[in-house]
Amino acid sequence: MKKLFDELSYKVSKETTKKYSTSFSLGILALSPKLRNPIYAIYGYVRLADEIVDSFHGFDKKKLLSRFRDETIIALEEKISLNPILQSFQSTVNEYQIDHELIFQFLNSMAMDLHQIDYNSDLYKEYILGSAEVVGLMCLQVFVEGDKIEYEKLKPYAMILGSAFQKVNFLRDMKDDYYVLGRTYFPNVDISSFDNRVKCEIEKEIQNEFSKALEGIKMLPNTSKFGVYLAYRYYVSLFNKIKKISACKIINQRVRISNSKKISLMMGCYVQYKMSFI
Repeated sequence: MKKLFDELSYKVSKETTKKYSTSFSLGILALSPKLRNPIYAIYGYVRLADEIVDSFHGFDKKKLLSRFRDETIIALEEKISLNPILQSFQSTVNEYQIDHELIFQFLNSMAMDLHQIDYNSDLYKEYILGSAEVVGLMCLQVFVEGDKIEYEKLKPYAMILGSAFQKVNFLRDMKDDYYVLGRTYFPNVDISSFDNRVKCEIEKEIQNEFSKALEGIKMLPNTSKFGVYLAYRYYVSLFNKIKKISACKIINQRVRISNSKKISLMMGCYVQYKMSFI
């Protein structure tokens, strides 16, 4: 029965999410049960593409990503894939009528990671659009369950939240991005001269985006508001920890939030949610 394969496919996406991200796993658990599998499917898909460009050293990453793109197109057209992650993803895309352009914009940003790029402002914005903002829009399409009016109203906030998340990731991962992968995403920033002044400028930009994104989170449907708010609070906590660390240390260590802290955040967010503080 195909139903068994569909169940297995969503389970693979769920386990992929749990394996790679405790924070997003907790956030998804805080969503309405009917929304969890679609969001697992989206995360599993973007995680797999990200692994191709970030982790599969010693293999032809360009060929693998190109094949992944082709397999995505076939899965979306035929509405079936033998790859469980692609199967759950195409099912979600087709059910929620997610714009295919969002998917290809995402894959374009993944392809940018295959090359050494000196990022200027335009390329920086293009990369963030594809790697983070469109992922937020895919999730938003699920959250509003096809309501086009709500989607358009919340679209700017979903994009800016994705942007803030990605920029925090850039700060958190500067060490590995630079020393392992040879990447520097912040435009016109030379790691050898990265100092507290530059770091503070980036942090002001992120803080402004978080403030604007919170306005949108408050407007989300109740089925998704708590889950997105929890992910937001986790990233704000990570961001606050990053702000306390000097520029010199940021490029030599990866900042983390402990699992116990994540659980504590979840409990605190739940109380705020039930008391209608958000």
